[in-house]
Amino acid sequence: MEAVRVQDVSVNDLPWKIQYSSERCTMCGSCVAACTFNAIEAAMERRSVTVSTGHQPEPSQRHMATPVIRQKAAVANACVGCGMCEKVCPNNAIKPMRNLDSRVNYLNRSGGATVKRGGRNSISAGERTFDKIVVGRISQMTDPALDSERHTFDILAPFGRVLLPHELPLSLSGDELKLNAHTPPVNWIYPIIFSDMSIGALSTRAWEAVAIATAYLNEKYKMPVRMCSGEGGMPIKLLKSEHLKYMILQIASGHFGWNRIIQAMPHMQVDPAGILIKIGQGAKPGDGGLLPAGKVSKPVQAIRGVPKADLLSPPNHQGLYSIEESVQKMFMSMNAAFKFRVPVAIKCAASATSVSVYNNLLRDPYKICGGFFIDGILGGTGAANEVSLEHTGHPVVSKTRECYLAAVKQGRQGQIPLWAGGGVGLTGNAAADAFKLICLGANGVFMGKMLIQLCGCVGNEHGRCNACNTGNCPAGICTQNPRLVKRLDIDKAAQNIVDYMLALDSEFKKLMAPVGNSSLPVGRSDALVTTDRAIADKLAIQYVC
Repeated sequence: MEAVRVQDVSVNDLPWKIQYSSERCTMCGSCVAACTFNAIEAAMERRSVTVSTGHQPEPSQRHMATPVIRQKAAVANACVGCGMCEKVCPNNAIKPMRNLDSRVNYLNRSGGATVKRGGRNSISAGERTFDKIVVGRISQMTDPALDSERHTFDILAPFGRVLLPHELPLSLSGDELKLNAHTPPVNWIYPIIFSDMSIGALSTRAWEAVAIATAYLNEKYKMPVRMCSGEGGMPIKLLKSEHLKYMILQIASGHFGWNRIIQAMPHMQVDPAGILIKIGQGAKPGDGGLLPAGKVSKPVQAIRGVPKADLLSPPNHQGLYSIEESVQKMFMSMNAAFKFRVPVAIKCAASATSVSVYNNLLRDPYKICGGFFIDGILGGTGAANEVSLEHTGHPVVSKTRECYLAAVKQGRQGQIPLWAGGGVGLTGNAAADAFKLICLGANGVFMGKMLIQLCGCVGNEHGRCNACNTGNCPAGICTQNPRLVKRLDIDKAAQNIVDYMLALDSEFKKLMAPVGNSSLPVGRSDALVTTDRAIADKLAIQYVC
């Protein structure tokens, strides 16, 4: 007998094990064809069977070669638990099972490289601050509640610099009110923005599904939802269409795609909804960004104006080394480019310095910053180092509250709209998460991973799939492989997003009604209570038990 080499990898070391029934299997090969990670293969097994065919027991041994489906015992081909094999099997003969005794955390690093993955970090539902906060103030007699079905609600949030009454350049001439100078542009939009996910990180079909849903919500249901393009530019036809008014153009540290955007400016029929300058994101602060060469398809090359290669975004904007410098460059570049008609906002990762950044922006003498976006550690991503996902960043709830209270101390709350994101809708109920953030001081929220789930993503925070970084997305969402992209039904994905947003709108009203607010309850922390003493002390809300 050959000696056992304990360092050899076996199926028992991998995070998922394939449960297979050869009795049910007809060897159609559908599961092998559907597996994008090459985790299973058709193989032959030698089997010995004892049989007796005579009238008297005459046992005999038979040997046969039986075709089977076998899991590969290799980290490079490890099953991710996406379940595509189970979906396509006509006989329910195969499915992935979670292996609680996995050694994959040790084996992944055996090549000397850091572990990368897509998806959120490992903070699960029930451990989030969101889940320990509830709406506890119900208006009843002294200030009656509203009827969520019949009352008219004003669910709009500002995107752009809001001036105080005494700062408005107005004068009275007889009976007329005259505007004597330019005022910063402000767009009033729905308090939920579809977060920045680029063409490249998403497949062209997935990005198109989100864009179609955005346009449909605006045109059909008059719900002014806005979508951020993500870093990497946009299709020329969209830049030249009337639907550009629903898009927020993002400029990140890589500046990908902005040559085409600048070239399209003279041909734009309408202005974009805004400009978002991304300084950092919650999922991988300090890492910058990476689009692997495998995802740089021909459409992505055309939009970004790059060859097929790994596209690296620096961890910070070159030249933006101070808050004052950033504000000045926004004033000189993006606002001037659109002749001061388009609000410009900044997006940063939530961190210990968030309040300092927000305070400096509030003191902006140009009155030009149109929003402050903070992204928490629970934010989803397409590809990041696992150590960054798990150990770098800051929960967005406390930073949102601190920024709001800092503005209140100066009497400047609401001047620069505060938008928060990172884990909004992690449990599937984005309306509740958004409402709580708004009560804590945010003017609105942005969400991205939720949209991917509505498109059909099977990844989750418990380690299922989360292979966005590989370019082998089994749902055809985070891949540029034409064979895989075809799996995504654009119309169905867009319809799912529209249906969810309609439900979210109703749920949002059902949360506003008992509080007695017909407009967004920004900063109404008195409406919230928590069952956690530490959260009550940190967020200055009521503790209940």
